[in-house]
Amino acid sequence: MAPITAQIRGNAALFASSLRLRLASGRATHSGNRNQGRLALWTPVLFAAGIGGYFTLPLEPSLWWGIAALSASGLGAFSLHRRRGSAFFAMLASLIIAAGFTTVQVHNAAVMAPVLERKIGPVAVSGRVIRVEPSEKGYRLTLDQIAIDRLGPDQIPGRLRISVRSQRGPPNPGDNVSGRAILQPPPSPSLPGGYDFARKAWFERIGAVGFALGGMTISENPASTSWRIRLAELRLTLTQRIAAGIGDRDGIGPVATALMTGERRSIPEETLANMRDSGLAHLLAISGLHIGLVAGLLFFAVRLGLAMIEPVALRYPIKKVAALGAILGAFAYLLISGATIPTQRAFLMVSIVMLAVMIDRTAISMRLVALSAMAVLLAAPESLLSASFQMSFAAVVGLVAIYEVTASRMSAMRQRGGIFGSRIGLFIVATLLTTLVASLATAPFAIYHFNRIALYV
Repeated sequence: MAPITAQIRGNAALFASSLRLRLASGRATHSGNRNQGRLALWTPVLFAAGIGGYFTLPLEPSLWWGIAALSASGLGAFSLHRRRGSAFFAMLASLIIAAGFTTVQVHNAAVMAPVLERKIGPVAVSGRVIRVEPSEKGYRLTLDQIAIDRLGPDQIPGRLRISVRSQRGPPNPGDNVSGRAILQPPPSPSLPGGYDFARKAWFERIGAVGFALGGMTISENPASTSWRIRLAELRLTLTQRIAAGIGDRDGIGPVATALMTGERRSIPEETLANMRDSGLAHLLAISGLHIGLVAGLLFFAVRLGLAMIEPVALRYPIKKVAALGAILGAFAYLLISGATIPTQRAFLMVSIVMLAVMIDRTAISMRLVALSAMAVLLAAPESLLSASFQMSFAAVVGLVAIYEVTASRMSAMRQRGGIFGSRIGLFIVATLLTTLVASLATAPFAIYHFNRIALYV
């Protein structure tokens, strides 16, 4: 549940900032205006229904299924668009559902790669390193351009993840490695409805996992000039320098690297256990909390710095410039931290908030949530099944909805003054309300995925 709590806290900070803007203006949103355009908010819901329908099928459907459904519903909606009756909206809903179904089909076909059928080894393996993950007892490599002894070209996976126990330094991304290893297909869920690593590996094009027997022979590959390789090398360099500069005393160095570059495998198990027991394990997952802090600090720092230069502050929209700087800084942090799905989702939401600031629109709204959900589902439709996606968007929807209802009442409380109408009083009320709503909204998903409820958020 670590990335979920971090996402909730990051979003809560953004909502509190937006709430203060609303209270300062003293404007209440009328119910009639709130209901305008609500039908468009069902777009990601219907799109997600199409994606969910695909994953419930027992067999892989033909790509023509989605294309046929998309064409038929599109023609039906076009033929009825002038009447705008219930039949038109039914066909439009069918069109969006078919679009979600087709999107995940196309995405599945795009990442399709061979998967190892059975356990093999010891066998000779070689490939190019595209990711290095340091661990307490060695490191884990993700390889592409793979060659595996006794396997034909049509049987070799697109990518391979292999663990290496070695005291020698790890290879750099872009290097070629070779050695002997025992390989097996990505493991299936250990119990029905459990975490499916095989599905996650499929969409990452990882067709085999295993461990090396001894060390790996490393040879540099100067021809590797891909930006992905260079970015992975930069992340590894930062991880090593941070760990070397801070040291491993009490696990501080590995924790610092986890917060900066997202590499958590080198954190000692004792440190992880202590963080779980203290309720701080969510800080290790880079998501809404971290992206929100980086973007917020950059926004206020750039705006403050420009405001101190009088000619610039009087002639240029420094608030919009600061929003642009926050987007660029958050994007750099996204790349350095590994660009996982929770981090991508957090970056999308922060970017849309900052774009709203740049075009003088409401920073937090239900349309923002719908747009962010559509962006995530289009980029990674398989994320719909993850607990992170479900719980974070449940919390976001609940928080936006409750603040739409209570914004006018809190504005009235501030005008009346008193204990609860002061800045500190409103901050305490908003914090308690955010915690309660986020906990209630995510509780059903926490029970389903983890058989537990987060009592402290």
